[in-house]
Amino acid sequence: MGLCWFLLSFLFHSLYAHNDFFTSIGQMTDLLYTEKDLVTSLKEYIRQEENRLEQVKEWADKLDSLTNTATQDPEGFLGHPVNAFKLVKRLNSEWGDLESLVLKDTTNGFISNLTMQRQFFPTEEDQTGAAKALLRLQDTYQLSANTISNGDLPGVVHKSRMTVADCFELGKIAYSEADYYHTELWMAQALTQLDEGEESTIEKVTVMDYLNYAIYQQGELERALELTKRMLKLDPNHQRANGNLKYFEFQLEKQRKAEAEKKEQEDKKREKKVLDKRDAQRKRSKDPLPERKKYEMLCRGEGVKMTPRRQSRLFCRYFDNNHNPWLLLAPVKQEDEWDRPRIVRYHDIISDSEIKTVKELAKPRLKRATVHDPNTGKLTTAHYRVSKSAWLYEYEHSTIEKINQRIEDVTGLEMDTAEELQVANYGVGGQYEPHFDFGRKDEPDAFKELGTGNRIATWLFYMSDVSAGGATVFPDVGAAVWPKKGTAVFWYNLFASGEGDYSTRHAACPVLVGNKWVSNKWIHERGQEFRRPCAMSEME
Repeated sequence: MGLCWFLLSFLFHSLYAHNDFFTSIGQMTDLLYTEKDLVTSLKEYIRQEENRLEQVKEWADKLDSLTNTATQDPEGFLGHPVNAFKLVKRLNSEWGDLESLVLKDTTNGFISNLTMQRQFFPTEEDQTGAAKALLRLQDTYQLSANTISNGDLPGVVHKSRMTVADCFELGKIAYSEADYYHTELWMAQALTQLDEGEESTIEKVTVMDYLNYAIYQQGELERALELTKRMLKLDPNHQRANGNLKYFEFQLEKQRKAEAEKKEQEDKKREKKVLDKRDAQRKRSKDPLPERKKYEMLCRGEGVKMTPRRQSRLFCRYFDNNHNPWLLLAPVKQEDEWDRPRIVRYHDIISDSEIKTVKELAKPRLKRATVHDPNTGKLTTAHYRVSKSAWLYEYEHSTIEKINQRIEDVTGLEMDTAEELQVANYGVGGQYEPHFDFGRKDEPDAFKELGTGNRIATWLFYMSDVSAGGATVFPDVGAAVWPKKGTAVFWYNLFASGEGDYSTRHAACPVLVGNKWVSNKWIHERGQEFRRPCAMSEME
């Protein structure tokens, strides 16, 4: 529209600048060339408008097809972490680009609607969070960038590929966090897809510039130099590449000289150095695995395995909790998952209709999950717990009341002093890193405000199946419990003496593919005095 006004004003300016054109054919011929220029400009304007509308049409057709597929199974679709990341990326970045493209016509109802709706769209923080989740999944489950980009994840229903722009965005977010390891992985993936012929508005030299810096920051000078030379073949005038070429060559020469000077000294000390290295290796072999490594191994289904002898002591049974009247005619199915600490699973303990009710009650009030701050005893959010949760009270619905009563019947523990039923839904790569449910001795005020003592036990319902990932793992003992819809697991956090059982340190593994819903009941000490009498031995 602005171009039209410019053209008209230019025409009027030309006409008023030269009066009485009819009196001179010579002067009128100038108007023919002026008009020809205006027509050329007008056609360019029309071409640009048609191109703009074609882009909008292609975008609309693509999104129409995608949203039709996605809304047929929303949770299944968003269970694929790449789909979830791309949704956040689209709403935070790409719809804004589209708005800028179409914004020239402010009378369009779509623009007004889009502008109004944008206040509810994901933010930059959401997009960064979704990107970090993909990086977390990549590390935990040892996935290559190519595997994630191709969407080749286990249990995937809605396969989704990542574009060069998607890979580049992930690399940039890693770069902004000074995470050069992941910057390299994703810039290299973007470059591979460009080399394979994928069309993109992002230029190779731009991707290579980021990749080059990431490689240099990780100390690989030779690779950085090689990539710099490749950049200069594409763009001989690239200012930074030309500067880097000289710098890398200088640094490599300096490095070679330093290595040559050390070689003689190393030869003399080689024998002692080998001995030292062996001593260090022996020392390392005695060191326990770091918790993070054990946690991630268990999440992948690896790690410590129970011996056949211990395994033979685990059984399945019908359980009525010492002839509880409510369980005599309908005992529950109890399965031993682990022996120390004792973890049991109850099968078919919550019905599909109950799960549906719990989810419907929880969805409107889901908020970012919190943890107890050991210093203040108050609830706060934490980067290591990526989920949203809601609390449900038994007076709200008869289903919640029935669920609480069922937990009491099966465990034999008092529910009046327990915390309310907490419902949690995990997000993209949702996790809860290793933690204790009970308050330790250095956290005397952990549950002071509740006035019901420490958390004696944990009951955890699984309200959905998870296609891949999402296990509950106990790193200290090597146990892994996998989600199964309609089941629940139970364990004691405290010994009968009241001392904390530190082997119950556990974690919720990142959800790789799928949608994980759980609900849990934290049961407290008060009221259990006659239901679980205190033992005399500290570790009993």
